[in-house]
Amino acid sequence: MRIGFWMQILIGCGSIEGQVSFYYNLGAQKRSLRYLNIATPETCLLYPKVIINLRLMNDIVSFDKVSGILVCEAGGILENLSSFLDNQGFIMPLDLGAKGSCQIGGNVSTNAGGLRLVRYGSLHGSVLGLEVVLADGRVLDMLGTLRKDNTGYDLKHLFIGSEGTLGIITKISILTPPKLPATNVAFLGCKDYSSCQKLLVDAKRKLGEILSAFEFLDNMSMDLVLNHLEGIRNPLPPTMHNFYVLIETTGTDESSDKEKLEAFLLRSMEGGLISDGALAQDINQISSFWQIREGIPEALMKAGAVYKYDLSLPVEKMYDLVEEMRVRLGNSAKVIGYGHLGDGNLHLNISTPQYDDAVFAQIEPFVYEWTSNHRGSISAEHGLGLMKANKILYTKSPEIVQIMGSIKKLLDPRGILNPYKVLPHSLHS
Repeated sequence: MRIGFWMQILIGCGSIEGQVSFYYNLGAQKRSLRYLNIATPETCLLYPKVIINLRLMNDIVSFDKVSGILVCEAGGILENLSSFLDNQGFIMPLDLGAKGSCQIGGNVSTNAGGLRLVRYGSLHGSVLGLEVVLADGRVLDMLGTLRKDNTGYDLKHLFIGSEGTLGIITKISILTPPKLPATNVAFLGCKDYSSCQKLLVDAKRKLGEILSAFEFLDNMSMDLVLNHLEGIRNPLPPTMHNFYVLIETTGTDESSDKEKLEAFLLRSMEGGLISDGALAQDINQISSFWQIREGIPEALMKAGAVYKYDLSLPVEKMYDLVEEMRVRLGNSAKVIGYGHLGDGNLHLNISTPQYDDAVFAQIEPFVYEWTSNHRGSISAEHGLGLMKANKILYTKSPEIVQIMGSIKKLLDPRGILNPYKVLPHSLHS
């Protein structure tokens, strides 16, 4: 990857846009370079390509303390941007477990959801503007900082979530909320999934504007974390509950917010929705509660092979899929369910000692068919990439996919940008 940056220096491209634009034109002019690709591991061995790494494009262009609007380059690490904003009294509207390595350009290109979407919404709402280099090397300047602009089509939304198939994002303008001084986190045990649902409804009504996260995990998720990660303790010993819920609130008045949360938890316990619970007493406990939720993916990797699915489903139906999959697979695999209950996002994971074709055949296409039958999405926040591109029709109609293909051909007629990603492979032939 560093060779690319040496070439940029030798050629003397003075601007980032010029550097990226050069590579696009290189891919277009050299017919032997069939594809120009922002490479990911699954495609590195499949197609000839030019790899563009934006990690050196990590400057903060500007920050307006009055509006909270940050303009930055696409290679900025999410955690670094969060640290910068923290010093300014603001936060990123996006928070991910992978914040220490992911880049904001990739976050926007995949429309990453994260842990606090229930409070701050998706990047379609937070991103105000983009600078994008198109497939023919032109730089599309949409880097506005206005919250209101109704002049024609809002083209930036084409590139948010397009996974680099329509253009490369080089700069982002994003609205960042103020950092609020009061944060409270509760870790709760529930007897069944129905209680988790009712708790969510009550939390939205009773906690209102201070509710910033509502996460759930089942007992198999908790068991994995306790057994495979060092230093993780059960916050509610000695009992293992069927389900766990993590609730976070953020607000302006620490004592008032805490009283509000405590009153909500007391009512919920009296009503039988909570079997047990713990309210974090300091920043260390807050961190330890979040480590349980954020540590599930790492625990799954340590447990063996894992089949991962990122699904959007109606909240009342989410855990039905987990239970049906357990019946379907029996003792051949462990089926784990957790995710962002506040926005209907289920992370369905099937854990086995090693990858097994027979197990895989029981999972797919059943998981996609089930999701489609319940009008869900086969990709809630992780994107389609290469492996799920041909599965898009489980969520989108043929008419919609054809229109997507037309947009792709208009903006990238040579098909050089992340080929075979997002759209069915038949549209690339």
